Amino acid sequence: MDAFPAFFPLTGRKVVIAGVGEAADAKARLFEGSPAHVVRLEGPSAFLAGAYSGAVLAFIAGDDLFVQAAAGAARAARALVNVVDRPELSDFFTPALIDRGEVVAAVGTGGGAPMLAALIRNAIETRIPEGSGRVAALLRQHQDEVREALPDPTMRRTFLREILSSPTAQAAIDGDMERASALLKAALVRGVQPRGLVRFVAGKGPSDLLTLRAARALSEADCLVVPDGVEPAILAMARRDAGRLTLGDAGAEHLIALARAGRQVVRLVTGPIDPREIRALAEAGVAVEVLLAAPET
Repeated sequence: MDAFPAFFPLTGRKVVIAGVGEAADAKARLFEGSPAHVVRLEGPSAFLAGAYSGAVLAFIAGDDLFVQAAAGAARAARALVNVVDRPELSDFFTPALIDRGEVVAAVGTGGGAPMLAALIRNAIETRIPEGSGRVAALLRQHQDEVREALPDPTMRRTFLREILSSPTAQAAIDGDMERASALLKAALVRGVQPRGLVRFVAGKGPSDLLTLRAARALSEADCLVVPDGVEPAILAMARRDAGRLTLGDAGAEHLIALARAGRQVVRLVTGPIDPREIRALAEAGVAVEVLLAAPET
């Protein structure tokens, strides 16, 4: 990872856009409808550090002399600077954005290939429903209630995972926030029924042979069993905070205990599966899925 992605809260924040023309206007359009206080600067006023006082971000567009003077003034006021089309002069890069209100996805290429970022964004955008931001708003509204009712992080993830594929989320996507809120509260009253699962996923690679279902299993896993020889690109598909066990630490009894506690476990596979392992899980009543990619022919 050559650049670290981060999101800046905009409520009550000042954003400065210095310069004129389409490049500056395009940056201003990024903040339409946002809660940020946007300030436009033109001409010599952009060279005064005081004009950037309190700004968290500054976007600067213009010729060399203009951007150098304006960037110096913005940095003197301790604002982070983006100089349009000049990554070597920038403190951060503007990614290609998918804006769904409270859900924002960003694709960046370090400022070097914005057309590629836009192409990837277009591929992702069709997979994010327009109402996703309302789902995020619903969960934020009830965040404290969910945390109080489910203090255990794993149980909370299990609950939220179920909510996101339930009529509760669909009601929010459809804009019926009152019904979505009622459904979520009712689900909290019912509580979470632990439904652990052990999935066997091909770990040797190549990663592009993984099925969509296997990739989703990796992204949902609470715990990974990682033998020798797993391709790093496959490990990268899992959550960074997922627990990791070596093969020697993850015998059948341990996997059974994890599943009974409601954990979603991915057992990565780099060699033949011992059928006794699957049989022991099944006999203990643990749900098992085998998601190995079909071999190339």
